This record gives sequence, structure tokens and C-alpha cells, in this order.
Amino acid sequence: MSGSEAVAGVVRVVVIVVIVVFAAFPLLYAIGLSLRSFADVAADPLAILPGTFDLSAYSTALRGREEGGFDLLRFMVNSFVLSALTTLATLAVCVLGAYATARLRFRGRGAVGALFLSVYVLPGIALAVPLYVLFSRLGLRGSLVGLVIIYMATTVPLAIYMLRNYFESVPVSVEEAGAIDGAGRMQIIGRIVLPMTMPGIAATGLYIFMIAWNEYLYALLFLIDDRERWTVSLGVSQLAQFDVPVTVLMAGSIAITVPVLIGFFAAQRAMVSGLTAGAEKG
Repeated sequence: MSGSEAVAGVVRVVVIVVIVVFAAFPLLYAIGLSLRSFADVAADPLAILPGTFDLSAYSTALRGREEGGFDLLRFMVNSFVLSALTTLATLAVCVLGAYATARLRFRGRGAVGALFLSVYVLPGIALAVPLYVLFSRLGLRGSLVGLVIIYMATTVPLAIYMLRNYFESVPVSVEEAGAIDGAGRMQIIGRIVLPMTMPGIAATGLYIFMIAWNEYLYALLFLIDDRERWTVSLGVSQLAQFDVPVTVLMAGSIAITVPVLIGFFAAQRAMVSGLTAGAEKG
């Protein structure tokens, strides 16, 4: 290795380290704040590492309102149920829909992708009032079921568009071999196509989960009157009030990211298993 290559390697490492430090600093500072007492923060607000670890901010953010907390744990459970149901229901619809647009021949097939994405031309606020009136008349306002339906309606078009690309990457010859062996269409999808496209399904499922987990506008419209059914987006918004200690705000913000991280690692495992299955079938 020449001297210029060695210098270039060192410079590359230094640049990467600097970028990582700048990117990770806000998160590390937030974690540090959440682990400090409010008195400690008031005395030295710029310190990153806490002198003594204090988990009282997490306890205050998570415990129930009747115990002097902000009930964030209840809101996390609500959001998890809502996001999980949305993800499962959306994938159940989108898998078959995406496969149909990728493999079946029908009139207007080429315009399906553009038609699906055209849904996102309208901003969410433009649909909020009609949906609010409709679901109020149906008696679904204030229920998690109503939000699942709305989240499905907003995520199905993009999910079909994403999954369609994964299904198109599966060689047609693999499906033809299964048909020659006597497999029907549903058997081909379940035993051949789905294992080979599992990385795409897992990635799409995680994306849907994150959308439902972080959504705020429709949750505010439909659940604001019933605190028992609030989601994490509504729960965290109450922590941004002036009289809430910054340590509690940081603790709540860190706590609500844990389910998303768990979902990421679960999806990563599904991606790896799907790639392995695809390699074996290839």
C-alpha cells in the first residue's frame, strides 16, 4: 500500500467517525438527559454523561395518571395493537393485490402503479374532514377499529406499489416449474413466491408499522375525546407542555422508540431468513 493510499484510508476513517459522532450526538444527549435528575440537569444542562443514574423520569412518563404519571405505557399498548392490526390487515390485502399487478395480465395494468400513487397527491388534511364526518355517522369515531380502516386506506396503495417490485423480481421460470409439478396458483404463491419475497414483505410491514405508530393527525381527530384510547403520538404531545420537565420529555421520547427498534430487528431476521430461502430455491 502506497503512502497516498494510507493517507486516504486514514482520512476516510476520520470523516466517517466525525459524521457518526455528529449524527449520534443528539440521540446520546437525549439518552443522557433522560437518565439524569431534573436538579442535576438544572445545575449542568450541557453534561452528556449523568453523574448518577436516575430512572425516575421513565417511571413518571410510563406510569398511570392516577399515580402521578403521564400514562405513556397505556398509550404504547394502544399504539402497538393499532399498528400490529394495521400491518397484518394491510399485508393480507396487499400481498395478493401486488402479486396480481405483477403477474396477471389485464387492461390498464401499466397504469395501476401510477393510479395507486396518485392517492398521495392529496394531503392528509384534505381527507380528514370527510373521513371524520363519515366515521362519525358510522359510529366508528373514537374507536381503534376506525383508525385501522383509515390507516389501511392510506397505506395499501404504497404497500402494493412496493411489493409489486419484489414480486416482479421473482423469475417466472420458478413459478412455471411449480405449475408443471402440479401446484395451483395459491400453492405457488404460498410455497414459492412468499418465501422468496420475504425480505420485501418484512421491509414493507415494518414501514407500515412505523407509519401507524407515528401517525398524529387522524389519531388527534378520532381519539382526542377518549384519553383511554390515546396513541403514543398524542401521549408524547402532552409531554411537550411547558410545565413538564425536560427529563420526562426525553424519557418518553426514548421509550416510544423501543417497539420500533424491536420491530426492526424482527424484520431484519425475516429478511435474512427470506434471503436464505430464496438462495436455496435459486
